[in-house]
Amino acid sequence: MGQAAAPARLDDAMIGAGLLAAGANVIMQLAHPGVGYGVYESRVDSGNLFKHPIKRNRTTITYLAVAALGSDEERAAYREAVNVSHRQVRSTEQSPVRYNAFDPKLQLWVAACLYRGVEDVYEAFVGPLEGEKAEEIYRHSAVLGTTLQVKEEMWPADRAAFEKYWNAALDEVSIDDTVREYLMGIADLRFLPKIVSRALGPVNRFLTTGFLPAKFRQEMKLDWTARDQRRFEKVLKAVSVLVRLSPKPLREFPYNAYLADFRRRLRTGRPLV
Repeated sequence: MGQAAAPARLDDAMIGAGLLAAGANVIMQLAHPGVGYGVYESRVDSGNLFKHPIKRNRTTITYLAVAALGSDEERAAYREAVNVSHRQVRSTEQSPVRYNAFDPKLQLWVAACLYRGVEDVYEAFVGPLEGEKAEEIYRHSAVLGTTLQVKEEMWPADRAAFEKYWNAALDEVSIDDTVREYLMGIADLRFLPKIVSRALGPVNRFLTTGFLPAKFRQEMKLDWTARDQRRFEKVLKAVSVLVRLSPKPLREFPYNAYLADFRRRLRTGRPLV
């Protein structure tokens, strides 16, 4: 595949403003029943977004920062830390679907959603992703999965192969009422204090719906009009101006801050997740 020869970093694609699309990307990941129920039924209390939102967000953003910007040694350290939690995430006899957090096929789906998010955010805030630049970012995005259990040979060889994988994988997307209610809680920011969720929840739901591809909007039963699309595009245009004018450290924030925090934790022996 040629990935090993390329520096596995995604500096140009790590755009802090892309976190505006975080809710949509979580919905895409959990739209696969195995991932959705794996998160919904997880017995890892410390990783529960609705009980420990600050810690959960730190863990998720740190993972992206380490995978995209860290060294091979740093990825290995974070993999082991995440594996400790993932060992407890597996279905029971009562689970409506079978799942295991170590299933590389489920992790490949999550990584594919993360890559799709990288691609969408880049095009929304930087510009068209074409030619060698597109293939370069795609190749480097393999680390979004290989930092955990996805084998390098599982990552589709190029963007054309990825599209074939993605289109086939969409057939497995299905969101039932249980997972949909959980995901609506994320879209509405219900994991935050009520005063925050009431103020910012509608805005977040709007942005989340805007970033969702049509297939996922339909599964979530979210309405979206032509007027909504025009408003959404105006927001993207305004944010893109700020992104392009920002110096690199500001553009990469908070990923660079979470990476620095991870390195402090690693150096001082503090828990990584």
